[in-house]
Amino acid sequence: MKFLLSNTQLFRGIGESEIDSLLHCLGAFEKTYEKGEVIFPEGEPTQFLGVVLSGRVMVEHSDIWGNRAILGSAAPGAVFGEAYACIPGEPLQVCVSAMEKTDLLLLNVGKVLTTCTSACPFHTKLVRNLLAVCAAKNLQLSGRILHTSSKSIRGRLLSYFSECAKRAGSYSFRIPYNRQQLADYLGVDRSAMCNELSKMQKDGLIRYEKNDVLLGEANLPSELAE
Repeated sequence: MKFLLSNTQLFRGIGESEIDSLLHCLGAFEKTYEKGEVIFPEGEPTQFLGVVLSGRVMVEHSDIWGNRAILGSAAPGAVFGEAYACIPGEPLQVCVSAMEKTDLLLLNVGKVLTTCTSACPFHTKLVRNLLAVCAAKNLQLSGRILHTSSKSIRGRLLSYFSECAKRAGSYSFRIPYNRQQLADYLGVDRSAMCNELSKMQKDGLIRYEKNDVLLGEANLPSELAE
């Protein structure tokens, strides 16, 4: 675990030899969640932020009619729950659950933000890193707004696939969502999205097999300029 944490954004710049002391100082603990199990329920406050050690978590919002919107997911090394944990008593407007069997490291934000009596320098680094994590999350949410700004399903899909390709550094990549989850993330109907995916493959824009996607070399249609 120490090797993983020392390579995450939250623990960047903190040596492996310092991590044990830091985790003890923060009262951090590990917990395992099974697939589908709720980690942070909507409507309740939390004092903890989570770091994914293995598996993946999903962040989603549901309205009173049961309509679901997926806001994002967190893979190993990623942090979640930090925004709500930093505001004491603030009820979550989202639900965080395990997409598969997931191991987490949970940290009390109050202890993260309060410098310990020994004033250890790596604690200060952790606070700075937490600020960087919060800023990065804002950029991710801005990215989702960008993906859903197109009026067409094809435009939303290609906007999302473009970001995936850039992050992977390749025209071939794997997406973390199944079809229903992808539809919820992009705010579109699942059946209509699946039909559009088939059309895009026929048009040579993409090739896909389950979660694996390969962008084609066909020219993008003019309507994607919307």
